[in-house]
Amino acid sequence: MASDKTMSVRDLAALPKGHLHLHLEAAMRPETLGELAAQKGVTIPPTAGFSGFSAFAGMYQGLLEVLADEKNLERLIDEAVADAAADGAYYVEFGVSPDYYVETFGSIEASLDRHLEYAAAAGERHGVEIGLMVTVDRTLGIEAAIALANAAASRAGQGVVSLGLANEERGYPASDFAAAFDIAKAAGLQSAPHAGELVGPESVRQALTSLHADRILHGVRASEDETLVAELAERGIPLDVCLTSNVILGVVDDLSQHPLPALLAAGVRCSINADDPILFGPGLLGEYIAAREQVGLTDEQLAECAWTSIETTLASEKTKMRARVAIDSWLATTGEDL
Repeated sequence: MASDKTMSVRDLAALPKGHLHLHLEAAMRPETLGELAAQKGVTIPPTAGFSGFSAFAGMYQGLLEVLADEKNLERLIDEAVADAAADGAYYVEFGVSPDYYVETFGSIEASLDRHLEYAAAAGERHGVEIGLMVTVDRTLGIEAAIALANAAASRAGQGVVSLGLANEERGYPASDFAAAFDIAKAAGLQSAPHAGELVGPESVRQALTSLHADRILHGVRASEDETLVAELAERGIPLDVCLTSNVILGVVDDLSQHPLPALLAAGVRCSINADDPILFGPGLLGEYIAAREQVGLTDEQLAECAWTSIETTLASEKTKMRARVAIDSWLATTGEDL
C-alpha cells in the first residue's frame, strides 16, 4: 500500500503503444553507430548538442554513410524492432528511404524488398507488427517522389502501409507532390506527410487539401489556428507528435509550453513518438515518460494517445483488438509504489 510520501503510478513500459513517427536510420543504437563507423573508417559528428534543422539534416546524412551494406541494414532493423518491443510497442511504422540504398541493392524496388524482408523477420522474432512508410524527400523533387510512390503502391498489402513526405518544408510545399500521393492513395496506402513543424498552419492545410492526409507527422503548429484545430478534431485526423524533437529543433521553447495538452483538450487525436532517437535522445518509452512528467498528461490521456497510435493505422485487426484489450487492462491497474 502506498504511503503518504509515495505515488502510485502505472508502468509506462507495459502500456501497449504504436510508434508511427520513427525514421529508420535514426533508430540506430549509439553503440552500433560507433561500431559501424569504426569498421568503415567514417567519422561521424557528435549526435547531440546541436540545434536547428540544418544541423540536424547534416547529421542525418552522416548516419547513412555507415549503412551502405546489407548486413548493417538488417542489423539496424532487428535492433530497432527489439528496442521498440522493450518500450511496449505492439506496432511500428518505420519511415524508410529505399532510394538512399540504390547503390547497395541496385534499384528502389530491390531496396524496398530488402527492407520488407528484414522488417518482417524482425517483427516475427520480437513479436511486433511492422509496417513501412515509404518516405519522399521533398528536396529531391516530384520525379523522385513518383518513383517512390509507384514502388510503394506496388507493395501495398505486402508490408508497405503509407507514403510519407519529409525534409525541409520551407520552399517545398506539399502541393508540389500531389501526383505522387494520388498514386499512393489509389493503391490504398495512407497519406502521412510531415507538416506544421517548420512552417505554420498553412503547411497543415496544404497537406490536407493537396495530399489528402490521413495522418500528419508533427502538425503541432496547427495549434496556431483555432479553425484548423477544430477541423482536425471534427475529421479525426491524427497528429503524430514528437515532443523532444520539437524542443531541439526550435518548434517550442520548452516541453512545459508544448501544445499537446491543448490539442487533446480540443479533441484532436494525437500519438506520441520519438522521431530520431539517436539524435534527440529519448526512445518511445522516454517520450511517454516526458509526456507524463514534463508535459503533464494524465494516464488516461497517455492511454488515449497509445490507442490513437494503433487504431488510426493500417495495423491488422488482430493487433488492434489485442492492443485495445491490453490498454483497458493497463488502465484498470492501480500501478506500483515508487
